[in-house]
This record gives sequence, C-alpha cells and structure tokens, in this order.
Amino acid sequence: MSAEESFIQSRRLTNGLAVILNRPEAINSLTEAMIDAIEGLLDEAQADDRCRFVLFYSSSARGFCAGGDVKELARLSAEKKFDRVDSFFRKEYGLDLRIHLFPKPVIALADGITMGGGLGIAAGAGISIATERTLMAMPETRIGFFPDVGSTGWMFQRCPRGYPEYLGLTGYDMKGVECVRVGFATHWLPSAEMPRLIALLESLVLEGNADRRAGENTLLERISGLLDFHISANGELDDWVERYFAGCSDIREMLAALSLCREQEDHCDRVFASIAERSPTALVLTLKLLRHNEGRPLKEVFAAELTAARWITRHPDYLEGIRARLIERDNNPRWQPEHIEEVQLSGFPL
Repeated sequence: MSAEESFIQSRRLTNGLAVILNRPEAINSLTEAMIDAIEGLLDEAQADDRCRFVLFYSSSARGFCAGGDVKELARLSAEKKFDRVDSFFRKEYGLDLRIHLFPKPVIALADGITMGGGLGIAAGAGISIATERTLMAMPETRIGFFPDVGSTGWMFQRCPRGYPEYLGLTGYDMKGVECVRVGFATHWLPSAEMPRLIALLESLVLEGNADRRAGENTLLERISGLLDFHISANGELDDWVERYFAGCSDIREMLAALSLCREQEDHCDRVFASIAERSPTALVLTLKLLRHNEGRPLKEVFAAELTAARWITRHPDYLEGIRARLIERDNNPRWQPEHIEEVQLSGFPL
C-alpha cells in the first residue's frame, strides 16, 4: 500500500462501513487518489446487503477535511496541466453528488475543521454531526476561487434566507453549534461523546432493508441519547442577514446599503473588511453562481460549478491567491482586476 492509498482507510462494522480520512498532516485534504478510494468503498457498501449505512470520520481531532489539495492543484495549474485539474474537480463533484443520492444512509462526523471538500462530504450525508471543535466556512474567494461542492445550490434548501449570499461572499466562520443553527450540520454533540458514538455505530444491529430516509430515522432513534438538541436561535442576526443579503444580485448595491446600516455594526465592519481582502473576480463569480443555481436540481448545480471551476483555474487570481495565502503567505495578493467595478467575467459561459 502506498502512502497516498493509506490516506483513506476503512473498517467493517456490524451492519455498516466506516470510511476513515487519514491524512492528518494536511487536515485530510483530498487528492484524486483519495477520491477514487472513497468511490471504491462506496461501490462495496452499495453492493453489500449486510451494509446498512456508511460512516465517515477522521482519524484526527484536528479536522474532518479542510478541502481539496489546493497546493497540488495550483502546481498543476502553473504547469498548465489543466486536464488533471479538470479531472480532480470532475471526480470531486461526482463523489459529492453520489453521496447526496446514495441509496443507503450516510453519516458524517464533522469534528474539527470542515471546509471545501469536507463540506462536500458532510453536506451529502443525511446525518452530519458537529461538535464544539467544528469549524465550517467557505473561504474560497480569499484564494481566488469560489464556494463549490454544490453549495451554491444546496445552501438555499438548508440555510435561513440571506445566508447563502452572506456565507458565500464573506466566508463567515461557523463554530460548533452555529453550524447546526445555520444549516450546515444536522446535529450536535460534545466531542467527548464522539468515541461513544463511534462505538455505538460500530456495534449497531439493524434489521431488514430500508430506504435511505427510513434508515436515517432508525439510526437517529438509536443514537439520539448522545445528541444535544438545544440549539439557540439568533433572530437578530438572521433578520440582519436577510435584510442585506437575500436575493442580492449586485455586490456594489449590497455594500452601499451596508454603509448606511446602524444595526449589527460589528458584522457590517467585518463584511467590509472581508470583502476588501477577496478576489473581486471570485466575488462576482460567486454571486453569479448563487443567482444561477438557486432552485436548480443538484445535478445542474454541480455541472455549473464544474464549468466555473474550469474557468477560474485558468484565471490569474487563482494562482495568485494560493501564492499569497498558502505558499509564500505574504497575504498581499495582486488581484486582476483590483476592483469589483472592473470585473467583466470575460469568456465565462453561464
């Protein structure tokens, strides 16, 4: 077994299959080989009548999955090996869509950092569990990319109004129970209970074959004693997000309205600071995708995102953002163009 092959491990459970992400030094950042390995395990789980569910979790408490292997994708882009870049995104989005549509229940234990490709897995799971260590966000526009893994579509079904635009444009960090409140996770439990939950799922005996929804309900009945259902509301923030972000189609108009805002001023200030450090092209592309994908079937959402990924990975902001944020780390990206007013999305087909 090669080192890369060991990044995805599996365990047979009494009535399920555990898929364990095991690349802790990179917070389980996904490579194409890792995606292929997960697909193979899903093939086995789908064909095995004894397997009633699939469980995803990480071998490290640091994070579930930080996303794709962005540095490797940047290297391939710099070498103009775009066929391999395209192959990665095609496989990643194919895996995400498969998890959404998988005929058996899927559980994801999103403990720790869960972003990008990690969100792609967790969002497709019918049961996605966060802990107080969970950090979910979509920071992609900081590196000249866009929030993907289907999020420009499924956020509209899961999040309160305005949050798809707010999260996609600002990269707002969701921590712990906030991940459940905003709709990115379905349930919450203290991280101290995680070993008990895994042990329970490992030994769980399930009778008969049920469809995915019925199977999820059965699983929740069996594990509900470990879950914490006390999710506090935040009506003031929800109202503010809806007022300034829901249905937004022009970033400049949104910022103009926020400049007159007299409530949630701390949040307003953070929005301006966040927007200022992001790729103008990536921001405009993100909003275009959100407006295009709202209400569309997931298959069409992923197709649109694949088109966008192929376009933006050829744009200079992609390599520049990764250089400035992740490689040289000078945090001084030189965006082309520098201002939102100058963005044209030339050649973008949607």
